[in-house]
Amino acid sequence: MSLRTTVFTSDDDKQLIARLNNGIDLCLTRQKPYFMPFMSERKQALLASKLKKAYFDNYLFFGGYDDSERKMLGLFFDEPSTSMFPICGIEFSFRKCDRLTHRDFLGSLMSLGIERETVGDILVEDGRAVVFVKAELSDYVKSQISKVGRVGVKVDDADLSKLPQGRGVEEKTFIVSSLRLDNIVAAVCKLSREKTKTVIMSDSVCVNFEETKNVSFNLKGNDVFTIRGKGKFVLKGILGTTGKGRMRISVIHYK
Repeated sequence: MSLRTTVFTSDDDKQLIARLNNGIDLCLTRQKPYFMPFMSERKQALLASKLKKAYFDNYLFFGGYDDSERKMLGLFFDEPSTSMFPICGIEFSFRKCDRLTHRDFLGSLMSLGIERETVGDILVEDGRAVVFVKAELSDYVKSQISKVGRVGVKVDDADLSKLPQGRGVEEKTFIVSSLRLDNIVAAVCKLSREKTKTVIMSDSVCVNFEETKNVSFNLKGNDVFTIRGKGKFVLKGILGTTGKGRMRISVIHYK
């Protein structure tokens, strides 16, 4: 069942797989669930592939609610259950005119010395936000945060039956010469070709949750790509072509 013979391309991935190996060992030895911290969709995809190769089926990814992006991995000796995950939702209320963002809340949490892997999704709408954290941090966060930035907030346990819907998604149209990754990243970020290449080569871009430095990679309809500092996008498809043969594409930006 060991994963240790697999070769990985980064130290971060090696450490992640080492933690997975340790978790599997502890789960089977102690016959108790083992939970790995919140992780990105790319890391979820990586660990899911390794668990499949290890023939370990008793696991779940869960982030505190259905359709979460950042999730914990639970390894189970018995039947997997979302109710066992050590996750809490914390609700922040504030004036609707104070346009707080995901970055504002993350910054306040990080200023407390909290590690990123202990924080899950941050859902924000006008006047309200719900942040998912590792359960053991819930009381600490609620006792320490009374302001986010310069904005006063009220903090309580979250009502998980009514989660913030965010500020929506935005669908935009771009004109590109081809579906190459560098063309599309340049279009959505409004960058020159040279700057776009720098962004991609600096491990700042993922396609379908896998980091890539392949500037000439051709995207397909419904491919997901993320750009560090810019967010998550989906190439919805080609709407048509211009008189000069360029492509008019539709891209969805998740805010």
